[in-house]
Amino acid sequence: MVRMLEAHGVRHVFGLCGDTSLPFYDAFARLKPPITHVLTRDERSAAYMADGYARVSGRVGVCEGPSGGGATYLLPGVVEANESSIAVLAITTDIGTTARGRYTLTELDQQALYRPLTKWNTTLGAAADVPRLVRKAFTEMSTGRPGAVHLCFPFDVQKASLPASEIWADAALQTWPARPVQADPQALRAIGEQLLASRAPLIICGGGVLISGGQLALRRLAQSVGALVATSISGQGTLEPDDPLCVGVVGTNGGAAETRQVIAEADLIFFIGCRAGSVTTERRRAPTPQQRIVHLDIDPAVIGTNYETAASAVGDARLSLEALQQLIETQLLPAQAAHEGLGAQAWSQQRTGQLRARMATLAERKRAKHERFMKLAQSEDRPITPERMVLALKQALPEDAIVVADPGTPCPYLSAYLDMKAPPADPATPGPRRRFITNRAHGALGYAMSAAVGAWFASPASKVVAVMGDGSFGFTCGELETIVRHQVPLTMIVMSNAVFGWIKAGQKSGFGERYFSVDFSRTDHAKVAEAFGVKSWRVDDPQQLGAVMREAMAWPGPTLIDIIAQPLQEAAAPVSEWIA
Repeated sequence: MVRMLEAHGVRHVFGLCGDTSLPFYDAFARLKPPITHVLTRDERSAAYMADGYARVSGRVGVCEGPSGGGATYLLPGVVEANESSIAVLAITTDIGTTARGRYTLTELDQQALYRPLTKWNTTLGAAADVPRLVRKAFTEMSTGRPGAVHLCFPFDVQKASLPASEIWADAALQTWPARPVQADPQALRAIGEQLLASRAPLIICGGGVLISGGQLALRRLAQSVGALVATSISGQGTLEPDDPLCVGVVGTNGGAAETRQVIAEADLIFFIGCRAGSVTTERRRAPTPQQRIVHLDIDPAVIGTNYETAASAVGDARLSLEALQQLIETQLLPAQAAHEGLGAQAWSQQRTGQLRARMATLAERKRAKHERFMKLAQSEDRPITPERMVLALKQALPEDAIVVADPGTPCPYLSAYLDMKAPPADPATPGPRRRFITNRAHGALGYAMSAAVGAWFASPASKVVAVMGDGSFGFTCGELETIVRHQVPLTMIVMSNAVFGWIKAGQKSGFGERYFSVDFSRTDHAKVAEAFGVKSWRVDDPQQLGAVMREAMAWPGPTLIDIIAQPLQEAAAPVSEWIA
């Protein structure tokens, strides 16, 4: 197993030891492969680290854990990666095959447990199966729609032997997505015809464009068909935030009245690498089912689930957009221009004029959104407004930073207002594949700190920041020891408001302010972090926040800022249901 991981280019494994893992760990100790094993304090953290690592590096993230509780603790991170189309390999060791059915300690049917939560999973029943099934695992998680896979590795299988000649791997699977496939040309033609017949097209990108490295192809297509470009939270960073075509994040979590207006005015919506799920579409309120929809996605099951489509195609976003652009330039645009009684150049000039008018309107709306943000970001109120935190963060962040957000208090604010430099647009260019990460498939608390550790191992030259609520901190603070042990120069920001704020805000907006079991005691998170050896500050004065943020970013080791923050139910969070 160790040699197979090495053959597939694995450089890091995140995990936690257990009795059933002893042969596996001994193999690492004896063979000394060029693989860094990162010992975590919780298997959930190992899976989140593997997820963050895979998103940033473009390599498969590998996590491992022992049987019983370890196998169950890995699950939150594995299902998040799978539903977010992130290539993560989970290896769980297990009791020996001859010990099954004998009430052996930690026995459970791991294959059945992981079946609904992974793209593919299996049990390694014999040593001879290991090379073949590891190759199968890398193929499954790296090709088609990427996802998480699971291998159950029994104790006696770990101790068996097999010929060294069986140890080989396909080098194409060392990074993902691998073996991308272009969509059918006729399907792309139908999409192109719909785009050119539209007068106000809007593209909504999910994470699929970033995963495929399709940012340049997307920008060229948007320009040629006269489309504005919005993103889901996972697609944030597809365009530079100051690009005149960039609408920003849309949906219930980070969208705003201005972005909703852009959607309402579009006569065609083109979803690309996006599931068009409940958050991105505000439960199908924006866009509405009455608007014309076209869809491109790597997963055929996504298309047509939430919207009837006028045209659709299945394929890798980058390859398919490049092919669509070529088709439009050489065939479809001249044909559409002739249909409208114009030459190709005249048609393009007309479309460019329409796009300029839309960009001017968009710029005004973005300006209004920014002014509203700045009014709150400059507030001297106590507790500190979340907008003030975002502004201080924006001003202190270096250009190459990576920010990881938990899904509670930080997510809507960072999605709406944190304008970060986009990752390299060329997939062949070295550098982080993502600069903003949050777990939007299932939204479990406790993600940001650990995923940020994985992101740093993937890109140690980048400044990595984890932003979390105090609820999330309670899930994951044991990993402060891991961070200090490895001297990860992570800056952690805790929005401390002593409440599960998302739920309390929901109780306010939808349940008559009948607050029940959502408040907890305030913790001094700075002192907790100091006990682990982390340089820390506690800030309750908004005027001190900027200086502390800059000092924390410049500190050479791990840092934590505990911000006494306004709770969500009292804030003006960019969440459409609460605003309404």
